[in-house]
Amino acid sequence: MARGNSFGSEGELRVGERRYRIHRLQALESAGLDVRHLPYSLRILLENLLRHEDGQVVTAEDIRALAGWDPKALPSQEIAFTPSRVILQDFTGVPAVVDLAVMRDAMRRLGGDPGKINPLQPVELVIDHSVQVDEFGTRYAFETNADMEYKRNHERYAFLRWGQTAFDNFRVVPPETGIVHQVNIEYLARVVFGAGGIAGSKDAPWAYPDTLVGTDSHTTMVNGLGVLGWGVGGIEAEAAMLGQAVTMLIPQVVGFKLTGALPEGSTATDLVLRVTEMLRQRGVVGKFVEFYGSGLATMPLADRATIGNMSPEFGGTCAIFPVDAETIRYLELTARPRAQIELVEAYMREQGLFHTADSPEPHFTETLELDMSTVEPSLAGPKRPQDRVRLSESKRSFLKELPKMMGKGIPASKHQGGINTGVDEAATAVADATRVLVKTENGTEFELQHGSVVIAAITSCTNTSNPSVMVGAGLVARKAHALGLTRQPWVKTSLAPGSKVVMKYLQAANLVDDLEALGFNLVGYGCTTCIGNSGPLPPSIAKAVEDGELVVASVLSGNRNFEGRINPHCRANYLASPPLVVAYAIAGRMDIDLYNEPIGISKDGRSVFLKDIWPDQREIDDLIRTSVKAEQFETEYASVFEGDERWKSLPIPEGQLYEWDERSTYVKAPPFFDDMTLALPPIRDIHGARVLALLGDSITTDHISPAGSIAKNSPAAKYLMESGVAPKDFNSYGSRRGNHEVMMRGTFANIRLRNRLVPGVEGGYTRHLPDGEEMSIFDAAMKYVAAGVPTIVIAGKEYGSGSSRDWAAKGPALMGVRAVITESYERIHRSNLIGMGVLPLQFREGDTAEALGLTGEETYEIKGLEAALTTRRAQVRAKTPDGWEREFGVHVRLDTPQEVEYYRHGGILHYVLRQLASAVRA
Repeated sequence: MARGNSFGSEGELRVGERRYRIHRLQALESAGLDVRHLPYSLRILLENLLRHEDGQVVTAEDIRALAGWDPKALPSQEIAFTPSRVILQDFTGVPAVVDLAVMRDAMRRLGGDPGKINPLQPVELVIDHSVQVDEFGTRYAFETNADMEYKRNHERYAFLRWGQTAFDNFRVVPPETGIVHQVNIEYLARVVFGAGGIAGSKDAPWAYPDTLVGTDSHTTMVNGLGVLGWGVGGIEAEAAMLGQAVTMLIPQVVGFKLTGALPEGSTATDLVLRVTEMLRQRGVVGKFVEFYGSGLATMPLADRATIGNMSPEFGGTCAIFPVDAETIRYLELTARPRAQIELVEAYMREQGLFHTADSPEPHFTETLELDMSTVEPSLAGPKRPQDRVRLSESKRSFLKELPKMMGKGIPASKHQGGINTGVDEAATAVADATRVLVKTENGTEFELQHGSVVIAAITSCTNTSNPSVMVGAGLVARKAHALGLTRQPWVKTSLAPGSKVVMKYLQAANLVDDLEALGFNLVGYGCTTCIGNSGPLPPSIAKAVEDGELVVASVLSGNRNFEGRINPHCRANYLASPPLVVAYAIAGRMDIDLYNEPIGISKDGRSVFLKDIWPDQREIDDLIRTSVKAEQFETEYASVFEGDERWKSLPIPEGQLYEWDERSTYVKAPPFFDDMTLALPPIRDIHGARVLALLGDSITTDHISPAGSIAKNSPAAKYLMESGVAPKDFNSYGSRRGNHEVMMRGTFANIRLRNRLVPGVEGGYTRHLPDGEEMSIFDAAMKYVAAGVPTIVIAGKEYGSGSSRDWAAKGPALMGVRAVITESYERIHRSNLIGMGVLPLQFREGDTAEALGLTGEETYEIKGLEAALTTRRAQVRAKTPDGWEREFGVHVRLDTPQEVEYYRHGGILHYVLRQLASAVRA
């Protein structure tokens, strides 16, 4: 631990008979720095700087700058944040371990010690993204899906077991245990660390706040526990593992004041959808969001975690709540050791970080306020989580959006009518325009139409961590079952809890049988439908959707509903609370007014409405009180790292260096460091670049690097089949992120991508220029690479929103993309681009591709990049085929000096590798 101590902050904390060393925030008072009104999140950062002050990476001036934070000032001061730990999930964790393994190979080639490539702090990986919903609606669904998961992924899992033995400070939570974020808040999060002494400290360990970065954007779920952390790309996470601080500008902090309490009938899901809508409208990208106000006193921690989880959906870096009495109650409920709980409370109180009704109100950059009593039942969709729809208006909203989602098979005249002015006969006619008769594999017959709900999934870390909505869903199922209601036969239902504890308390509440009666059988413990692992629809239903070009829907209790993500057959996707997921499984359609239309017919022939099966909050609370127990958490997490026999029987390769198998289609050594030298490469201007893709607004990382199924006619499919892999064994893009050959071919391969170079076409296609031939984006990119032609991507607002996946930057980099020009970026993706040596450029205010007359057929020059790294401004010259030229200025989005260094080195991992190799040679 660094020993600067310029402010004399080192001291001792006694907790009972135990002694700890700490850095006291109050010590700054003697230097004239009043930190009592700093936001909670910034005080956590301030302690981090005090503890890591070394005069180089962290200086006394950095500490003064943060302690004297001006809430209204624009971010300009760079600081270095050193997280206490790193958390991974397997979709991003496997490529992270692949990168570390190939860095060891490169270190050996450069003459250094491969063992220097090793995590220097705790790293925990939870395998949760690989289970798919193949089997559903049966009592053996869980075992079937688990067996298929191991068959598909045994090679990846064996690789991770090698990582456990080859790297220090690296632990893996085996498959079928839970979702990373739920496991994090229920078990892994420390809130306060209390171990790791230093020489001469008389064996007293340091106590300090638990902080982290994670390779999943929803790492922010832990913010509900008062733990500061956020999602980063795998590239940044790898650097953090290797001891690199996360450089950042001191952020602005938005205060979100919560008052009142949720009304009867509204859930934490409804609350978070309203919060997401408000913050996305305000604009908080790159900012911290901190919650405060009287509403915190009555807010369960699970509700706080639900809000923290959705931080990437509104663009905030984090969405944090302070530690208070509710935090302590939750730590007790989840069976944390008594000594740990006592340390958390004592440390936070000593540092002035324990929130009470008397705590000083922090100063914020700006504030929003929400009276929770005004929150209404809601959904979000059909394409983005910030597009909240009141449940009372859901039918009207769906019918309004329907024409935009229709396929070519619906006559244009059907797209007209009074849709924009309300639900009328013309709008209803649109929904009824096409009906397709389905004869299922078991002989059942029914009709599908536009708006049919074909997937209803209780899934995702966002909501399955919250007993209130899970018990609420069980009670809806119980009441519906008692009345004789069941799911519609065309609805694929699934229950994928975020931890085994959920099934324990659902069983204790006697709700499992009722959920199963409606088709909500356990399908696995992991991130399923929300990540795109919804599995295939039954063949007869999939065929009907294709034949009728139907716009069918999914309803899921998740946090992501981007185009092409949930299921290739679902064009409309809605986020909803688990109780509403059950309701829509019963109704079977989106074009229904659940307030005024019956949801079904009871066994005695009566119309049943949603209000007839909706539980009141007292019912839910009473059942939680008697069913959710600390012993359940203690039992399920006692052997969390052990795994079942399938896990234990996996082979473990040996050796410090990984023995790459050239025949593998899952794990390959990527070429990131093949031509790397210790010498710093020169900054190269960009000449004669072509546009690989000209894109619009809200291009997500799912558009750039899809995680779901691999289409049988895609470049990735062609590669796999040429490698001897049958289509039934393709698995998903997410599961194959350890193979750069697949991931390059999957870049920009989302089936809903719309590239303006090929108007009217959906999918990963472009035109190769100057010949104009239409082909896949991958094939065009390789053709440009072979000809020595650099490429760029041009896009609109919110480029790279969504998941933190590093392959959305790795893929373009390997395909020869030198720069991206957009109207705005989401934080994580911009960092990922820099981490891979791709230059992020941003149009000046008011400029867009359309306003500048850019068609994507031009050639581009970006000169003077060496100087631009200092000025952060550059000029771009576009030249059309007929000789017309247009020059325009752009901002160079290298926001900190450290980001400039990363770009100079060709990426963050190249920077780290050169530092380590040079140190050894010196």
